[in-house]
Amino acid sequence: MEPALVLGGGGSFPHIPSLAIRSTSSPPFLGFTFGSRIQWSISLARNPIQQKSHTRLALARAPERDHNVTEPPAKALRRILDLPGVHQGPACFDALSAKLVEKAGFQYCFSSGFSISAARLGLPDVGLISYGEMLDQGQQITQAVSIPVIGDGDNGYGNAMNVKRTVKGYISAGFAGIILEDQVSPKACGHTQGRKVVPREEAIMKIKAAIDARKESGSDIVIVARTDSRQAVSLDESLWRCRAFADAGADVLFIDALASKEEMKAFCEISPLVPKMANMLEGGGKTPILNPLELEDIGYKLVSYPLSLIGASIQAMQDSLAALRGGRIPPPRSMPSFEEIKEILGFNTYYKEEQRYATSTNQLSSQRDICQSAVADTLCKIVHKMIQSREVEVLMIPLLK
Repeated sequence: MEPALVLGGGGSFPHIPSLAIRSTSSPPFLGFTFGSRIQWSISLARNPIQQKSHTRLALARAPERDHNVTEPPAKALRRILDLPGVHQGPACFDALSAKLVEKAGFQYCFSSGFSISAARLGLPDVGLISYGEMLDQGQQITQAVSIPVIGDGDNGYGNAMNVKRTVKGYISAGFAGIILEDQVSPKACGHTQGRKVVPREEAIMKIKAAIDARKESGSDIVIVARTDSRQAVSLDESLWRCRAFADAGADVLFIDALASKEEMKAFCEISPLVPKMANMLEGGGKTPILNPLELEDIGYKLVSYPLSLIGASIQAMQDSLAALRGGRIPPPRSMPSFEEIKEILGFNTYYKEEQRYATSTNQLSSQRDICQSAVADTLCKIVHKMIQSREVEVLMIPLLK
């Protein structure tokens, strides 16, 4: 479904106390949550999939949340799982991409081992990245946002005992959920060649070990049990394993690289009380790309988009480098302005909070705050020209009051 209208916001104008310019918030972001609950959104379909889509899509304002009250990440994720409809989660790869997901209005996100391996190591997702590197990257991601993050735990980095350590580490890092798969080591990306899976009993024991680690930690982290046996063995094998994972206590089930819509339906029919996760690999994976309404109709609860952010980032960097190589800077429409970049990264919020702790000995340093806008840039140039005339003090005193 393509929206005919999307209004975005969430930023604010730079705050300059000395010039008495008050911060003005732009309208709240109108984000799309598909299903029977839409948050601050207007849904306009050109070609509705089914007539019943009109009755199921109802405009409703999400309940107000007190952002000063910290909700445990696992609890926040379980709250999302309890909501009706299907819920989209883009895959991030670092703190900045996670912040952009949150600013875009998504309720949660995934961390992608594929994308983290690409961004952090510049290497393919073939089991080269380590547990320690994934944990470090994950902690930076979870600390950057307030929405719950589901971490990519690969195959747990070893046997059942390694899985326990991995789960406890991801809990400490602040993850709301963890995806654990049944591939052998070294693992491979789910839609590439050469995948092999561990025996059934070992796969089940790993999920049991994850649940034991959760209990021992006093946590409620969501365990997403993934099997890669569809491509490694058969559809029947993947369905059998998912039933066994559900019986072992997994919270969410995930079969990677299902090959048709019929296979996706067969998956969602097993263990009907356990939520199902879909993976919409953009750009040409083995699984058909379906829109959120179609996924909800089949029976999915969570849907990930693993390559959108890393793929768009690669393309944008290639385009910018081509422009620079040709003696040009990237066109304005291809990148945010400097002011917009500073707002995204939190410069203006930082400067505002910094004023709370200003002392009489560092008041002059607040000229740095003034120089965060186009107006202040002009003033700074004037100050520079007036230094030799000794008039700079006369200029700055009224500005800093």
